[in-house]
Amino acid sequence: MKQKLLIGVDIGGTTIKMAFINMNGQIREQWYIPTDTSEKGKQISNDIANSIRDHSLQLNIPYDTFAGIGMGAPGFINMKTGFIYNAVNLGWENYPLKDDLELKSGLPVYIDNDANIAALGEMWKGSGNRSDDLICVTLGTGVGGGIISNGMILHGANGMAGEIGHMTAVPQGGAPCNCGKTGCVETIASATGIVRIATEGLSKYPESLLNQTYDINRSLTSKDVFECASKEDQWAVDVVQFVSLHLGLTIANLANALNPSKIVIGGGVSKAGERLLEPLQEVFNQFALPRVRDKAELVIASLGNDAGIIGAAWLVKENIS
Repeated sequence: MKQKLLIGVDIGGTTIKMAFINMNGQIREQWYIPTDTSEKGKQISNDIANSIRDHSLQLNIPYDTFAGIGMGAPGFINMKTGFIYNAVNLGWENYPLKDDLELKSGLPVYIDNDANIAALGEMWKGSGNRSDDLICVTLGTGVGGGIISNGMILHGANGMAGEIGHMTAVPQGGAPCNCGKTGCVETIASATGIVRIATEGLSKYPESLLNQTYDINRSLTSKDVFECASKEDQWAVDVVQFVSLHLGLTIANLANALNPSKIVIGGGVSKAGERLLEPLQEVFNQFALPRVRDKAELVIASLGNDAGIIGAAWLVKENIS
């Protein structure tokens, strides 16, 4: 009996990552296609189905080898029905994604939020190390999150569980967030937030290495902030400490409520590695309950851009088991 293959799909605003993955979580073939957001994204399902068929033919993989398609999508999703209420970047609104893709592909489809599938990927084959109780925080342009409890992704009453980036860090006078609130963790710990904080304080630190970097490039990146902090630049160090304080407090509060064994930090900002993890650990240790702290391990995500497709494949595996 031939082993089934899983199909993982991770939809982004500009590209769609796709892969054929075996039942052990190993990527057999991986590729990308552009995300066609024209006509309110109505061609996306068709593009995915056609691309799967094309690659199965190129690789001489019989179509009945595929167990199903797992997919991570942005926006507000009904996890059971695969109905997309709204995905602004893709143009989807009240769109039956699961039904449409099943019709066009002829395969069963399983859908979850893109941040959740990243958490599942890290849990299955990444730094989560198969932990049944895990918090995944992704620090990129925004701040995303996925929470696994007793081996299951938490969705909440209407799919909004895990919105870690929109927990309030600054109750009064915080920066405006894209969600409509102010003072969200995302306004501080995202790459965008880190750059905003660093840039706003440049005038107070004319001798800062960050000022010199800004003068050369006419802009800053979160990478610049961490690199300057590693050189003991005072303003950069202050920014990292400020970010670590608010993010560490948020994660500690979550850990006190959920008692995880793994806390995985991913996204582009996590490439700072120990420069981020060390001050974050210090704050976490300060605010987490001792028994919670002793059980929880903070780690940097290891799968990078593959977390989503691997987590999407896990959706299929779990649903056919």
